[in-house]
Amino acid sequence: MKRKWPLPKLTIYGQITVTIVLCLIVVIVASARLERWVQEDYGVTNLEALSNRITMMASVLARASPSERKVIVEVANRAGWGLSVTPIALADRFDNSSPNEAYIERLTDWLSPPDSGPLPYGGWKTFLDGRRVVSAKIGETDLLLLERLPEAFVRSDALAFGSNYLVALVTLIITMSVFAIWTITRPLRRIAAVAMRVDISSGPTVFPEHGSVEIVALARALNAMQNRILGMIQARTTMLRGISHDLRTPLTRLRLRADRVGESDVKDALLADIERIDRLLGESLNYLRDSQQVEEPERVDLASVIKTICDEFHDTGHDMSYSGPDRFILKVRPLAMTRAITNLCENGAKFGTQVKVSMSVGSDFVTIDVADNGPGIPEQHRHRVTEPFYKVDAARSGADPGFGLGLSIVAEIVQTHQGRLELLDRRPTGLLARVKLPTQ
Repeated sequence: MKRKWPLPKLTIYGQITVTIVLCLIVVIVASARLERWVQEDYGVTNLEALSNRITMMASVLARASPSERKVIVEVANRAGWGLSVTPIALADRFDNSSPNEAYIERLTDWLSPPDSGPLPYGGWKTFLDGRRVVSAKIGETDLLLLERLPEAFVRSDALAFGSNYLVALVTLIITMSVFAIWTITRPLRRIAAVAMRVDISSGPTVFPEHGSVEIVALARALNAMQNRILGMIQARTTMLRGISHDLRTPLTRLRLRADRVGESDVKDALLADIERIDRLLGESLNYLRDSQQVEEPERVDLASVIKTICDEFHDTGHDMSYSGPDRFILKVRPLAMTRAITNLCENGAKFGTQVKVSMSVGSDFVTIDVADNGPGIPEQHRHRVTEPFYKVDAARSGADPGFGLGLSIVAEIVQTHQGRLELLDRRPTGLLARVKLPTQ
């Protein structure tokens, strides 16, 4: 069996180093090929080569007689060189700039001045009557002048400079973008998406532990934090269950003793208090148990669920109605979502005489409104009523205020579905509880 060698885990620093080395290799190979391809296909002017040829020809003409010079120049011009032998005094008309020079040529000369080959007489940038020329000295009295240069050209040295930087820029942009997306951005977005969906029921390990060393360390730290939170919740639940078990026995004894009380008013008051304590223990344990229940999302006809809840309340004598689509499929946790909507309807029926439930479907969200005509909730309390055991007795004095867990359960269920719970004013009076759930 062929043995597979595991690849070493690299840090982000190591991956950046490897990426830069690969970029350099690509730049060296690709820029050389690009320069050779452009030179072969477009015949780019090589200023250094021209200066070298003019200098060599000038040295030959310096050793030739006047008649031989004439013949050599004529033969060269038949090949399209555009050479002429002029007095050296013509150099007084040379200039280092020209109004006809294109901006790209000025930029090229500034960024990539020639650095090889013999220096022409007058310098690399020499203009005569607005045209660029290349010249070389013949002896002490004459100049060999090359005037037939292209109107506009890209020199080979500038091409090498430009191709290197162009390939380097494109290579670095592409490779570093891909590196950032696959090594940094994509794993962090994946962790952020998991963090948005995570809850206590997700289990101890929810963040994927793969990627670079730093990403794996971050995922492990988040998983360890999830384990600690889960352990704290389980310890709290175990403690409250123990307290509940210990309180059930004395509550039973108190109920039996209250039954033997002779005065009916005192007896009824004692039994009512005992019943309230028992309900408080039961709802507290249900709240903690439900927060740790594991329920897989399913495709559910949400409209049918809401209509069923409204019908059940209507059958028990409450004025509750539904308006909205007859059918809408959404992937939710069915039991949890049923309990959330039931809690909102029960809250409205408890504090109002009329409840209207409506649902509207948008492109990104489905909105469920539960509106009652009760006293409502003062604005200064709305940000706290979703906290467990928080009650607004002043606003809810007309009915049994409960234990302050109904809206807390709704808020947690909506949050696990990546939705939002909003508590708004209903005109002229009442509360509008709005649940917005993402459709995707």
